[in-house]
Amino acid sequence: MKFLGNVLATIVGIFVFTLLFFFGILFIGAVFGGDEQSVEVKENSVIELNLSQIQYDYAGKFSDPWVTAFSNETQIGLTDVIAAIKAAKNDENIKGISILNNYSSLGMAQSKAVRDALEDFKKSGKFVMAYANSYSQQDYYLNSVANTIYLNPVGEMEFKGMSSDVLFFKDFQEKTGVKMEVIRHGKYKSAVEPFLENKMSDANREQITALLNSIWNSVVVDIAKSRNVSVQKLNEIANGLLARTPEMAKAQKLVDIIAYEDVYHNAIKKLLKVDSKEDYESVSILDYTQNFITTSIPTDTSDEIAIIYAQGDIESGEGDVNVIGEGSMRRSIIEARDNEDVKAIVLRIDSPGGSALTSDLIWREIELAKKVKPVVVSMGNYAASGGYYIACNASKIFAENNTITGSIGVFGILPNFSGLSTKMGIYSEQVNTHQNAGNYNPFSPIDEKFKAVTLEGVEKVYSTFVSHVAKGRKMTFAQVDAIAQGRVWTGSEALKLGLVDKIGGLDDAIAEAARLSKTKNYSTKNYPEFEKDFDEFLENFPFARTRERFIKEEIGEENYRMIEQIKRAQNYKGIQARMPFEINIQ
Repeated sequence: MKFLGNVLATIVGIFVFTLLFFFGILFIGAVFGGDEQSVEVKENSVIELNLSQIQYDYAGKFSDPWVTAFSNETQIGLTDVIAAIKAAKNDENIKGISILNNYSSLGMAQSKAVRDALEDFKKSGKFVMAYANSYSQQDYYLNSVANTIYLNPVGEMEFKGMSSDVLFFKDFQEKTGVKMEVIRHGKYKSAVEPFLENKMSDANREQITALLNSIWNSVVVDIAKSRNVSVQKLNEIANGLLARTPEMAKAQKLVDIIAYEDVYHNAIKKLLKVDSKEDYESVSILDYTQNFITTSIPTDTSDEIAIIYAQGDIESGEGDVNVIGEGSMRRSIIEARDNEDVKAIVLRIDSPGGSALTSDLIWREIELAKKVKPVVVSMGNYAASGGYYIACNASKIFAENNTITGSIGVFGILPNFSGLSTKMGIYSEQVNTHQNAGNYNPFSPIDEKFKAVTLEGVEKVYSTFVSHVAKGRKMTFAQVDAIAQGRVWTGSEALKLGLVDKIGGLDDAIAEAARLSKTKNYSTKNYPEFEKDFDEFLENFPFARTRERFIKEEIGEENYRMIEQIKRAQNYKGIQARMPFEINIQ
């Protein structure tokens, strides 16, 4: 028996040693082998622009190198890509950019930022070419900036206007006995509407319609300029689905050439003056960006502008690349505020909101920082509800025309299982020493007194939110309240209402920060750096992230969305300053 135990111990020891050795080699390679992975950019090259692996503006950095080494996420953010495109404009080795079957998951404001960078790239006299087997509407928006647009002969074009669908769960709750108790302020605060009704309210329909029309208008204005087709004509095309086939798309001047991919590549060879029998030099945008990051020459100035990225839901805790946590955000703002080399702060926000408490804590740090140096906000795809809460007191606020912002309103939501437990024969009773000693019990019908106290808290947070906005935007409480109530606006609408100062992207916000701080020669520094411990690091292994994909494949995308929406609602803690609905624009 002892012999078998020794054999087993030896086998386990060898296995553990092999595992540690394997991961050790990977770690050493990841940490010390970065420079060797740089790709040589050869003369007469073309950048292949495929953004399918890019999701966030900021890819993040971590205090623990193990997290970075084993993360399955790309370490390149969209802002890195845009900086690389700007560098390519003056790179003698780069002759053009090829957008080849680019299927991205970027938001509208992000697509606008890339589009603007490509528009500027073309000013150098270099070409931008686009080819796709089929164009989704959002992908076409980005591709339409190209000098020449190709479409596969058996492909298709989606150009039909915008729509958004909202799921409702009232009957589902009644059938299951699981009810979401809702306490809210704001007639437009319809983040909770799916749990109260089976159809959309007039107020919600009003704001979604206005939102979609505003976003669509910003899209067609850009396309009209690039394709030399009037906005009126583009709306007629969308209404009649007049570009649904390659031939129709070409007839409507939305594409230039119907051809297979080999013809597209031959056209690029001709532009590069490369023999048709030879391959032309190309480099992927990710490789080019990585090369740009690792070979960029540092500036000779000590002046810095801090760019603090706030992306994702706002929650308590440390936060992550896709979660705005009070830990990393407050630490970053304080560090940038106290660093004498940092002359100004740019807060880049891409968030639908979340915890009202965390939003207020971040708001407070911005208030303190603003007393020391300028704080300029740049809004991305979203800066709504809690996302606007943390923006409202900045020195200046920039938004894109198609940014979704506003949503000044709050709500509380409490899952209640009393109906389900009663059906199953489970009952709950409390014994208390005082009248209000008991906490909320999800297995008993909600107490009206408890509900009234909670509503009091919601009203207080709403009043605080509106007061912060009024002070930050130099408006009266009544003026803010009139455009608040949870109503969402696009950036162009928010500008008219005084909720933002200027229309522009991140670069415009950085330039304004430099102007306000009176510095002309500066570098930028990205925040935050996330603190992860050893246990959290394990979550970054590739095999730890397959569950979501597996479930989606088994039950389908729409069913997965419904489950995730219910799950998120059940996890809401405390009063929420969150987007008034989960918008899914198609």
